[in-house]
Amino acid sequence: MMHTQPHGFLAVPPAGNGRGVLVLHPWWGLNATIKAFCTRLSEAGYIAFAPDLYHGQLAATIPEAERLSSTLDEKQAEADIAAAVDFLGERLGQGGRELAVIGFSMGAYFALQLSTAAPEHVRAVVVFYGSGPSDFTASRAEYLGHFAGADPYEPEDNVNQLEESLRAAGRPVTIYRYPGTGHWFFEPDRTDAYNPAAATLAWERTLTFLKSSLSFDSK
Repeated sequence: MMHTQPHGFLAVPPAGNGRGVLVLHPWWGLNATIKAFCTRLSEAGYIAFAPDLYHGQLAATIPEAERLSSTLDEKQAEADIAAAVDFLGERLGQGGRELAVIGFSMGAYFALQLSTAAPEHVRAVVVFYGSGPSDFTASRAEYLGHFAGADPYEPEDNVNQLEESLRAAGRPVTIYRYPGTGHWFFEPDRTDAYNPAAATLAWERTLTFLKSSLSFDSK
């Protein structure tokens, strides 16, 4: 029986098919920026789905985002993400169970966690300025990380630890740092942090990575 679409945003390419990308939103919630990102992915040929871990709630300010993220039920969020994986896999049909997962900040934590909790489904992981678990021995994925040059939310030590943990587990990983940027540099609605040049470069690198890691004959 087909699963109904969970709370979230689905973007499908004009052709109607493509490889699958799960997008996990930052602590702001499933806002217009994340929906636009999914749409960009669909225009590039991917079926993108972003589950709404806040179930309709959004934050525009840091205090609001801190409140929403601090009160998030992590087990419920994990269940929402698992339901999104099932939905996207069914939407893709045969051969669609291997996905890419892209996470922003808070979503990066859940993306990294998913790669170890459901390694049979996660083939590629992209994180934007966020780290997570330290044991990746169960993972089968490749990893790409985009991190700011100066980021109090994600210190350099965290980035180094993430890279070391992935390499220790034998996982392919590429970490990019963007000098002169801060947290949220990829998100255009964060006008105090958005860096168009860095965002464009990160987008191009992400598309190159997805094309390589999700190709049918890459493994």
